[in-house]
Amino acid sequence: MPVNERSKYRGSRTCGGGTHKNRRGGGSRGGRGHSGGCKHHFVRYYMQGVQYGKNGFYHNQQTLVAAMDIGVLDESIERLAAAGIAIREGDVYVLDMASLGVDKILGSGQATHKMNISAQAFSETAKAKIEAVGGQALNI
Repeated sequence: MPVNERSKYRGSRTCGGGTHKNRRGGGSRGGRGHSGGCKHHFVRYYMQGVQYGKNGFYHNQQTLVAAMDIGVLDESIERLAAAGIAIREGDVYVLDMASLGVDKILGSGQATHKMNISAQAFSETAKAKIEAVGGQALNI
């Protein structure tokens, strides 16, 4: 048996490719490119994640806002003060939400601690709950 793969097929007409018609055009492989992706090559292209057809328009108008509920903030304010992120001045906690990477405070949950919070935006219910306890909501 020859070591060189080229000399293995010397003198052979098809070089291991079956009949002489097999390696001629795209028909021997079921079409060229992505042909047959919806028909006879469906499973192959489905597993690769190739999609066909129109998928509509894509408007990149959505802006993601990092938000936190006032109830979550109220539960974790003592841990934030222990970590040095929030400052306790008497019975008031002073907190800058930009240091946490939060843009907006939402009003879900209960506010039990008196807090002076500075953030880019507040919902109306969050502002009302902060001020009802005796804190301040400062827009920056």
